[in-house]
Formats: sequence, C-alpha cells, structure tokens
Amino acid sequence: MRTEWINQQALTDANFSRTPAAGVTRRHFMQAGAVAGGGLVLGFFMPGANRFARAADAKPSFAPNAFLRIAPDNTVTVAVNRLEFGQGVHTSLPMLIAEELDADWSQIRAELAPAAEVYKDPAFGMQMTGGSGSINHSFMQYREIGAKARAMLVAAAAEQWKVKPEQCKTSRGMVLGPAGQKASYGSLADRAMQQPVPATVSLKDPKNFRFIGKPTKRLDTLAKSNGKQVFGIDFSLPGMVVAVVLHPPVFGAKVAQLDASKAKEIKGVIDVFEVALDRGARGVAVVATGYWPAKQGRDALVVQWDSSAVEKVSSVQQLSEYKALAKTAGISVKKADISKLADAPQKISAVYEFPYLAHAPMEPLNCVVDLKADRCTVWAGSQFQTADQAAVAATAGLKLENVTFNTMMAGGGFGRRAVPTSDYIVEAVNVAKAYRASGKETPLKVIWSREDDIRGGYYRPSHVHQADLGFDAKGNLVAWNHAIVGQSIMAGTMMEPMMIKNGVDGTMVEGMGEPYDIPLNLTAHSVKANVPVLWWRSVGSTHTAFVMETLIDEAAHMAKMDPVAYRKQLIGDKHPRHLAALNLAVAKSGYGKTALPKGRAWGVALHESFNSVVVYVVQASVVDGVPKLHKVTAGVHCNLAVNPLTIEAQVQGAVLMALGTTLPGAAITLKDGVVEQQNYSDYTVARIGDMPVVDVHIVASADAPTGMGEPGLPPLAPAFANALFTLTGKRLRKLPFDLANA
Repeated sequence: MRTEWINQQALTDANFSRTPAAGVTRRHFMQAGAVAGGGLVLGFFMPGANRFARAADAKPSFAPNAFLRIAPDNTVTVAVNRLEFGQGVHTSLPMLIAEELDADWSQIRAELAPAAEVYKDPAFGMQMTGGSGSINHSFMQYREIGAKARAMLVAAAAEQWKVKPEQCKTSRGMVLGPAGQKASYGSLADRAMQQPVPATVSLKDPKNFRFIGKPTKRLDTLAKSNGKQVFGIDFSLPGMVVAVVLHPPVFGAKVAQLDASKAKEIKGVIDVFEVALDRGARGVAVVATGYWPAKQGRDALVVQWDSSAVEKVSSVQQLSEYKALAKTAGISVKKADISKLADAPQKISAVYEFPYLAHAPMEPLNCVVDLKADRCTVWAGSQFQTADQAAVAATAGLKLENVTFNTMMAGGGFGRRAVPTSDYIVEAVNVAKAYRASGKETPLKVIWSREDDIRGGYYRPSHVHQADLGFDAKGNLVAWNHAIVGQSIMAGTMMEPMMIKNGVDGTMVEGMGEPYDIPLNLTAHSVKANVPVLWWRSVGSTHTAFVMETLIDEAAHMAKMDPVAYRKQLIGDKHPRHLAALNLAVAKSGYGKTALPKGRAWGVALHESFNSVVVYVVQASVVDGVPKLHKVTAGVHCNLAVNPLTIEAQVQGAVLMALGTTLPGAAITLKDGVVEQQNYSDYTVARIGDMPVVDVHIVASADAPTGMGEPGLPPLAPAFANALFTLTGKRLRKLPFDLANA
C-alpha cells in the first residue's frame, strides 16, 4: 500500500495563517492552577459552524479542565476532546498544538479528556466525536491554544531575562534569548502561568510548518501493539463486579415471567433482577464476580417475554411495502421537469435495495459505573460525552456536577457509541441503581457480548430507491424521477429541528444529485418501524452514493461514452475539487492507459460527503462466480491533510469496511420482530484476507481541512459494482452483491 503525500509547497499560499480566531475573548480562555506537580494549563472554547448545529446556540463556560499541560519535566500533555477509536485524533490534534507551540515532538503526550463544558466541539456545541468534524472543527482552536501558550512562555522568559518578548525566539521546546539564554518550557511553566492570556496571537505561516502536513507516526501505536493500551472493556476497579443483561428478543418487549433459580446456583453469580432498558423495554441483569459466571448465569435464565404491545417487523414484508411505496410520489426534495420521461425513447427503471446494517465494532459496548448516594463516576468509550453525562445524571437522579464521565479508548464504533438515547450508558446506570438498592455499593461493569451487540439495535436503516431515467435518441439524459423510502435517524433526536425539513430527514437524501448537472426530481417517504436506527459510517451516503454512481455509470453506457469522460461532462467547471480528485485517481491508476491482466476490469466512482471528495478507480475480477477486488486507487480532496498517515489509514479502513457491505451475509434481517443474525458467523464483515491493494493520493491544498473519517466509504461499493458490470453485463441493484440473481 502506498500513499502520495500532499505537496507541501501548496501550504505557502494558505489563507488561514497568521489570523487569530474571531470571537475568542478572555472569557472563553481559561488559565487554571498547577496540576500534576505544576505547569502551564490552558484551554478555551471557540464557536464555529457545521451542518448539524448552529454555532450561535453554543454556550462556552469555565471548567476546571484544560487542553494543555506543560510539566516541569518538559513533557507536554494535550487533552484530546474527542473519542479515539481508531481514527487517529490522539495524534492529529496534538500535532496542531505542537505546531504553534513550537514543541519538541518527542515530549508530546496525549490523553482523552473527560466530559466537560470546555471540551465541547466548537461547532456542535456539545462534546462529541462524529460527522468527521474533529480536525475540521478544531483546526483553528487547537492551533490557537498552542500559539497562546507559546506567547505566555516567551513572556515568562523575557520577564526573567529582563528583555522584550520580541527579542526572544522558540525552538523545539525551548525559549532562546537575545544573549544566548536558553530555558526549557518545563522550567518556565510555573512563571508562564502568571502571565496574562494574550487576546490575539499570530499563527505560523504554513511554509514554516514542522508538523502539520507531514506524515507523523501515531502516539498510541506502541501501546496498542504491545497490548498495554487499556480500552473500556479492559478497565477495572478494586472490588468491581460484572453484569450482563438479557435483552428481549423483540425491541420494546417486557418480562412476563422470570425463573432465576438455576442462574443463582451458578458459582460466582451474586444477584439477578429485572432492569429497565432502552425504548421502554425490560430485561434481566445478572451480576457476578466476573464475565464468565455472569454469562453462564444469563444462559441459565428461564424467561417468558411479553411482546404484545410492540410491532414485530419482518424484513420480507417490509421490503415489499417499501417497494410499493417507492412507486408513489413522496415529499418533494428536489423538483425537476419529468414530462419527457413517459415518451423517452430510451429508459432505465431500477429498484435498489439496502438492508439494515449493524456497526459491529471489534470491542462490544461496555460501561463501568461507580454509583454512590451523592455522586456517580462512569468510564466508557463514548462518542457523545455531553449527552451521556447528562443521561447518567438524569438516570441516577443527580446533579450534572456530581457526575464524572471519563472517556476511555475504544475499539471501534462507527456511530454506535453516539446514541442520542445513551442506551447502553443508561442501561449500565439502571443496573448499578438496582444493584445498589439491594444494599451493595461496589463498582459495576456492564459488558455486552458480541451477540448482544449484533442483535442490540441501532442499525443503519434499510432503504429502497426507485429510479426512472429517460434518454433521448442520442443518449442524452432528459429526465430523472427518483423516490427513496426509509426510516429517519434524526427523528426524536436533538438534531431533528435542524435536519428534518418538511418531513424529510436530510441524511436520507444527502448526496443525491451532486455534483452532476442532471434533471433530478427527488421525493422521499419517511416510515416508522420498531427497529432502532442510527447513523452508520458516512450516514446517508452509505446508500445514496451507490445509487448515484451506478446509475451515472449506466447512463454513460447509454450515451456510449467512457464513464470518466461522462462524469467530467456532467460535472462541468462548477466543482473543481471533484475534478481534481477524479483526475488524480485516474492518472495514478493508469486507467485508460494501462492494460489490465486478463479477466480484470476497471470501475470508477466518486462521491462527496462531509465536505471531502473521494474518488476510487478499482480493478476487479470474477472467479468461479465470486467477485474479487484486487486494487483500489484513491484520489482524495480533503483540503489540507494535517497528518497524511491518518488520511491513508482512514481510506484503507473505509475501503475494507465498504467492501464488507458487498459480501454475502452483510445484512441484518428480522422475522417476527426478532433479529436473525447473532455473531460474525452469520453477520459478515470483511476480513484481512479480503483487503485489496490500496494506493492513496491526496490532492495538494492549502485550504482548512475538511472531514475524513467517513468520506472514504461511500464510493467503494459502486466502483466495484461498475467493474463487475463490465465483466458480467449485469447491473447490481442491491447490497450485498448477488451476482447469481442480478
């Protein structure tokens, strides 16, 4: 696998340098006392903007936490206000501070910040990790923290040496004086704390960047490689007990009868009791001295369930209903003239099917709760610290200030650890409440099994698309009528007011049409079903990109044009970033110039999500009826790549995860309300043996970075499908792939 790093020369023309962040006042900046033996501690909150939140709604406030700590031993610890679960922010965010601080990278450390007001996302107004916003939203925030800390260190040295600050310089964790004086940041930290926080600072000229834009190895690699990294599921406290919960087989069902006698006979089982669960359901908690006796106790339970009051979804019936609904006009999203469709001499009529998808992270859900009468401390790998901390307080009946929420390193998530209902967090607190009510106060860890995780809900919604395209005699696209059916993931969440307009969830239709100049008439049907749904890596683009890019490819075939040339024609000159990424991927892949081995074919797809554009040019084959992806060449436009190694890793991971959606068995199905899949044995995820060669090429840019955690996923499946069409003549209309029935 190879990555082409961005052209550093492009940084010299950056338009984001040397400008203090607007609207950052002394009120938003915090100078705290010495901690961990003394040092400089800084932190601030800066409003911004993004598609989910209004910056004007964000309310900065003081907090006893901070982003930066310089200790007397010269180590610089950066508090990462996100969840690190594989995406690389544990390194990329410290790089921003280190750059403006002029630090020695060997002295940089990182730690995950607990839930606190000061750590809220500058744009979302809540502490969270999602929407590919970590670097995008905190780019200026973290740089300015570093720059202000540097200014305070320089001021402290100048005061000590009785010189003017402008006579001093910094280099690799040292302040240098005009007469050859030298002082380490650690030796100056206490004095720097006494300096006033500068109202404005000058940020570095990008041509002088030492870290930003340079491939930098991750700070957490060693611990994750040698097994020393503590993830949430590893965390333990003295005297801690472990609980597992038996969830009802149908979402929202309750316990009708419980016989726990056999469970209580299992050695190590401490207690068994009913507990309130998500969405009004009831379950049974088994508390034991460890996970294995708790699981054995749960397996021994005899429970009769009452599901009479809830809907029992069956996937076969749902698909039939969705298809029927897709043939009717829904709520208008985009209007276009489709009068030429009926008499068009050439047509495409296509129905696309997408199943529910589980997030299936490597580390199942877990949460440690230490509940006392007047306070509660929680440890969890949360993507939604603000929401989860508030949910803990509400569930435990405590004031928010009496809840400490610690962020743990997590082994994946893809959205499942960002649940507006805080389902698994609330469940753990409810278990702890019931356990404490029995007279016990020991800390308690709730662990979900893999089966719990796969069957536990909050899936990517299932969708059906109905597309009808009309072409004139020359193959020109003259009309495109399109309907989408699916559940809303934003309904009932804090994001509903911003994301649901005229009854349509914006995430359901995102990515439809862009960046092409096409006559698209788009409508949507938002349905309800007793299946909990949630964002899943790249959200709506998981299905809209597949539909758009396979249909555009089919339209190119109808027009008898090369798929790349056809895309360029429809993009025109209004989307230079798309063209730049497309041209880069095509050039680096050898598309149109390099002869492929016999039995292989090219496939192309592009898509923009979270303000970043990713283009894939793939090589695929079919062997004994089984599709095989051999090589992926990526053209990425995410503006400035803070750490190119992170971009490479994100694309590689997204390719494998997207490839998984094409494999047989990559679907969650229900029968009579019960999820039919249980584990990786019957819910397919891609494995290392499926991994193709991936070459990543990044378009050189000096503009402020856009998101990268999610954009690498959407274009992979359609690029693969387009290659398979060339090989088989079959157009694939659903995920996962089914060549035999296409």
